Amino acid sequence: MKNPIFINGTMGVGKTATCRELQLLLPNCVFLDDDWYWDASPFIVNDETKNMVLDNISYLINNFITCSVYENIISCWVMNEQNIIDDVLSRLNKNDCKLYKYSLVCSEEPLISRIKKDIEMGIRSEDIIKRSVARLQNYFEMDTQKIDASNISGKEAAEIIYNGVCHRP
Repeated sequence: MKNPIFINGTMGVGKTATCRELQLLLPNCVFLDDDWYWDASPFIVNDETKNMVLDNISYLINNFITCSVYENIISCWVMNEQNIIDDVLSRLNKNDCKLYKYSLVCSEEPLISRIKKDIEMGIRSEDIIKRSVARLQNYFEMDTQKIDASNISGKEAAEIIYNGVCHRP
């Protein structure tokens, strides 16, 4: 049985930190940060590049699903609309898979605080705050399990997901 695990959330909510911690907890695990598919210069978002990125994400996830070595496949991305998740899922070979979908959510104050720390470290630019806050509400409406990351670390969020995937109390 394979466990594709989708983790989404707005920019700065703690997806990457959570996924890196989760990768340490789960056996036979790979972590795919789907932002990598958008790491281009110039950064161009249009129908062609969106489709290419979705093709690349689903291709790689499918390869890990069919690989006998990996049991847990973590896929992390902003995915700020339900139709994006649905599109990726429609492209996957889900035979012999137990799919998990999580949204990391939080209130505005801790989100802005986290992004400001990233700005100070040179990881993000100031314009991310407004875009990230504007998308925050979308995640509460998605067909996913919600994890409130307002007052917990990436490690604590990873433990919640780990317990859900491993069916432990």
